[in-house]
Amino acid sequence: MAQKTTKIPRLPLTDDYIFKRVFAFEGNESVLKDLLEAILKKDIKTVTIKNPEIIPYEREDKRGLLDIKAETDDGTILDIEMQMEDKKNAEERGTLYAGNLITGQLQVGDDYKKLKKSIVIFITNYNFLKRNSYHSVGRMKFEDTLEEEYVDMGYSEEEQIASKYIEFHYIELPKYKKKNSSKFTKLDQWMCVLTDRKEEMMLAEKENKEIKKAMNTLDYISSDPKERERHNSVIMDEYNRLISEQNFFEAGKEEGIIETAKEMLKENIPIETIEKVTKLSREEIEKLK
Repeated sequence: MAQKTTKIPRLPLTDDYIFKRVFAFEGNESVLKDLLEAILKKDIKTVTIKNPEIIPYEREDKRGLLDIKAETDDGTILDIEMQMEDKKNAEERGTLYAGNLITGQLQVGDDYKKLKKSIVIFITNYNFLKRNSYHSVGRMKFEDTLEEEYVDMGYSEEEQIASKYIEFHYIELPKYKKKNSSKFTKLDQWMCVLTDRKEEMMLAEKENKEIKKAMNTLDYISSDPKERERHNSVIMDEYNRLISEQNFFEAGKEEGIIETAKEMLKENIPIETIEKVTKLSREEIEKLK
């Protein structure tokens, strides 16, 4: 009787390290190309991954530099990254990435005409934009002309794009809602994969060979004990960091309450009132005198 094999659970693609391991995996250029076509909504002939390696920040770092830098056949330069947690800096980080893509293209004395379009793509495992869309596209545009600054130059239509060289794409995974599979776009297929919708994922794997290839790579990575150990270690590190931050917050909160009580004592506010405001006991307040 044949033994039943137990399928190893897949590591999550929303792990920024796993995301880069899959999409920057040697031979997976076509997988990244398919994802980019879905996001940018245009055909791409070829994609070259510029930084397939994962370089650690420090010797013991388990994460490393996890953005994927790539270039398409038309010269467009891209920076793609999975963002696991909301560090309240997505806008600033995206702007910095775009600046690095721009400034890294030209040397002193180079012709500005050599400048190529730069696109930053953030896929976030959290919501941060006040927008009713899971896929938000940002481009530099001119503001409407003020009436007092209007000059009639005879243009029937004014230019709207201030610069064609910078573009932002923010994909917020928690905003994605289930759709009728008959209306699926290529981006819908990838969203089902990234949001781990089991039934739709199976359908996407059948219909899209690049998604199947990505899942095969994910299965290969997930079967490596070292990769699973690294993933579990990162999760524990994150948990310990959150606990440490919570303890720090609680300590700061307690210190703030004590300072408030001291100030109230200086103002000769009755101890009964201080008790109500700070929730400290009379004995604790008396010790602060």
